[in-house]
Amino acid sequence: MSHKAVWMCEGEALFRVYPDALRQEIGAMLDLAPGRIARADFDARRDELRQAEAVFSTWGMPPLTEEEIAEYLPNLRAVFYGAGSVQEFARPFLRRGVRVFSAWAANAVPVAEYTVAQIVLAGKGFYQAVRRWRQADHAQAAAFADGQMGNYGLRVGILGAGMIGRMVLERLQGYEVETLAYEPFVSDETLARLGARRATLEEIFSTCQVVSNHVANRPETVGMLHYGLFSRLGRNATFLNTGRGAQVVEADLIRALREEPERTAVLDVTFPEPPQAGSPLLTLPNVFLTPHIAGSKGREVARMGKYMAQECARWLRGEETLYEVTLPMLETMA
Repeated sequence: MSHKAVWMCEGEALFRVYPDALRQEIGAMLDLAPGRIARADFDARRDELRQAEAVFSTWGMPPLTEEEIAEYLPNLRAVFYGAGSVQEFARPFLRRGVRVFSAWAANAVPVAEYTVAQIVLAGKGFYQAVRRWRQADHAQAAAFADGQMGNYGLRVGILGAGMIGRMVLERLQGYEVETLAYEPFVSDETLARLGARRATLEEIFSTCQVVSNHVANRPETVGMLHYGLFSRLGRNATFLNTGRGAQVVEADLIRALREEPERTAVLDVTFPEPPQAGSPLLTLPNVFLTPHIAGSKGREVARMGKYMAQECARWLRGEETLYEVTLPMLETMA
């Protein structure tokens, strides 16, 4: 008898993450209830929910208490989440013995691609060269670019060697750069395999031409990047943030950027997001903002659904799964 399953989501993102062909592929493996179930539908679709052994979801997964899970989803065995962080909803499910799988690895791919591209551009002095051409002329921009060290032998600091940080380090091995990593939870041997040397935050900010933040989003990491670190950035150094804006003390970063206009910040995330009206981040010439585009966008989101379809197939066959999230993992992952 086929395993019963439901689609559960509060918005239309579900149909972008799981396009038609992928929904048909999943439907060939499971007995899927039709349509999307939102929280407002729980009572009307109680029978379908009670039979469900698996839930497929993405951004918009409604958080449920343990009591609600017991009431509406008593037979649930697995949640397949076609997105990244499960911090907002996973714990009650895990405490009830429901397995949770996340497509964080799929979402990490475009972030790593974006990050490596920005690192290479920063090494070439791209941002300050563009600034000079706009504010002055070609001659000043060219003179500035000619004075840059370039990417051969560039020293790059990676903060956090979780899934995204590791992917960045793996890709940087294709370049002739030196990489330092701040990562309390990964062994020296693992970092060595990724081509990186362990370093303190102080050493990274003092000696690296590019510093890229990928630290996990946890209460203890809020405000961990402060003036004592930003003030160590060298002239022409670039700080790149695709992690979390709350890890940065915004006033301290602004102070360091004002003190040395040759420093550059490339910020895909801020806190709050977007920056509040009047924030100097909106007007400083050495700050470059992007609207949280590093993660999965456009057709890239379907990669996350595909990862979950493949994970479900492994789960159904009783094989080792690749992307399961456990309670201990939630203490160290984004």
